[in-house]
Amino acid sequence: MVHFGFSYVGLIYIAMLLIPNFIWAKNKPKDYDRYVGNENKFLGILERIGEAGNMVLVLIFSDFNIRPFTVWSVWLIASFILMVLYELYWVRYFRSPKTMADMYSSFAGFPVAGASLPCIAFFCLGLYGSNIFLIVSTLILSAGHIGIHIMHRNEVVPKKKKNRALTVLKVLILIPVTAFLAVTIVVIAVRNVSWFRNYIDTSKGINEAVYVPIGGQEQYLLIRGRDINNPVILYIHGGPAGPDSPIANVYTDPLIDDYTFICWDQRGCGRTYFRNAGEDPDNKTVDFETALSDTDELVDYILNRFGKDKVILMCHSYGTVVGTEYIREHKDKVSAYIGIGQFVNAKESDTLSYEDAIRDASANGEDTSPIEEARTQYLNGSTLTDYMALRRATAKYHPAKNTADTTMLAVFSPYAGTDDIRWVMKQMDLKNFYLLEKNLMDTVFAYDIYEHGLTYDVPVLFISGDCDYVCNFALVEKYCDDITAPRKEYVAIEGGGHTPHYETPELFAGYVKEFLAGV
Repeated sequence: MVHFGFSYVGLIYIAMLLIPNFIWAKNKPKDYDRYVGNENKFLGILERIGEAGNMVLVLIFSDFNIRPFTVWSVWLIASFILMVLYELYWVRYFRSPKTMADMYSSFAGFPVAGASLPCIAFFCLGLYGSNIFLIVSTLILSAGHIGIHIMHRNEVVPKKKKNRALTVLKVLILIPVTAFLAVTIVVIAVRNVSWFRNYIDTSKGINEAVYVPIGGQEQYLLIRGRDINNPVILYIHGGPAGPDSPIANVYTDPLIDDYTFICWDQRGCGRTYFRNAGEDPDNKTVDFETALSDTDELVDYILNRFGKDKVILMCHSYGTVVGTEYIREHKDKVSAYIGIGQFVNAKESDTLSYEDAIRDASANGEDTSPIEEARTQYLNGSTLTDYMALRRATAKYHPAKNTADTTMLAVFSPYAGTDDIRWVMKQMDLKNFYLLEKNLMDTVFAYDIYEHGLTYDVPVLFISGDCDYVCNFALVEKYCDDITAPRKEYVAIEGGGHTPHYETPELFAGYVKEFLAGV
């Protein structure tokens, strides 16, 4: 997303533009001078602005260079094909009688091909690079360049009688295509704005999406911070297998001034899964022990890379199970622990959620049998499908006031990509998703944090929403009271649900900074 740097693809495109135009300078249409004086001055200004903008922009952003293949690569392929057609258009022109009609003719179905082909090609290149600057510059260029070509074509080419059926068909095709492109442009624009609003100067800080060898797999990290000398926070996501790195900007933006923040797609999920799906498509290497060893290897990588003695662990939901277990084994590598929606005991949390829902439903005179049936099925089955059915049955009785539309956050996030969308699609198939993550799911359903000791050797902060019934806030508060630690604190965010860090990120960050200031 919008990285400054030299683009060799841009240089190739400029060469493909300029070389035919240099040749054209000595092969102008025979009657060109008679028409050029009639060109619209305003369109000429737009054309010059667009030309200058495109020439500069395609060179200074490295996002236009070839990357590993994704769905977005289709735009680059389409763009290059259009540029090849543009060259062929010129070949035909140079072999023609070189009249104005030849100059402003159609080619390969594209009207006024000498203008439309390069404009559409650069527009597609802008989409490929998710670069609103090139997109806007190309739209300006198109208004002027194509507009002038159409005016000349109308002057020299006799008008044909329009086929109404064909015109209607073109309009019907054009409307959805235009709507799709308009939405795409808006999304890219918002993502670009988000990127620059929290721009990181990488001469001092870091803004990097990278795959790092961990436990025999290349695992995905998103690393952000304005000063690499700041303390490092390693964020361990929940789920299991629920990475939220695509919307990491939401909860990291308020913290990157003071910390280097590292989000990690754990083994067997998200971008890490797709990076290693060829070798481990069924997640045979995924289990809780491996999750702990991966965490330790990653912590060592962080300490070595950033020259630190310790890291701060920030964990969410299932990630708190990994984090608390890791601290017990490697307390010497952790300076503080922050648990968001701390996991205590799944059965107890579900029981409290169920009892609250039954109480509210009964008070409202509602039929409680659907909730009771979902509870019975869950107790008898305890699969992911049963758990989600129970959650759906009870959730409407204790809604959080603070909400976050994670779908829209991801759509407009500069860090969301096609692999993130693919992973969301995989999660929707609950039966196969459960099988894919069975080892971790079974660990979670059987886990009781009280069975693993009540002593912490590092400062501990628990942050929960006071409407969190997924990892029940009351259980977290009691657990905080029961443990011993050099420093411990429990914060309940009013109206918050299970994800307070992206429901109320500024408030959440304030509690984090205040706590860590005393560490």
